[in-house]
Amino acid sequence: MTKAEIVDAIAKATSVEKITVQTVVEAFMETVENALAENEPVYLRGFGSFIIKHRAEKAARNITKNTTITIPEHNIPAFKPAKVFIAKVKK
Repeated sequence: MTKAEIVDAIAKATSVEKITVQTVVEAFMETVENALAENEPVYLRGFGSFIIKHRAEKAARNITKNTTITIPEHNIPAFKPAKVFIAKVKK
């Protein structure tokens, strides 16, 4: 499902104009991005959590050149679904 399809579905379900729904969806996504950029998790009860996972520095192999490279430590965004969400998807 794309962002446009999400906007269409919400507009149909709520009888709100697509332009308004699109503005709200984009504002939500921007808010989540900004919170994660500030290392602040976002918790949505019954849906899940957007969190930051820390990856430690590690050594990796470049197979084509047969060399070892170092991947620096970094943070990545992650989503952890709520138990209710997982149960609904499993059905």
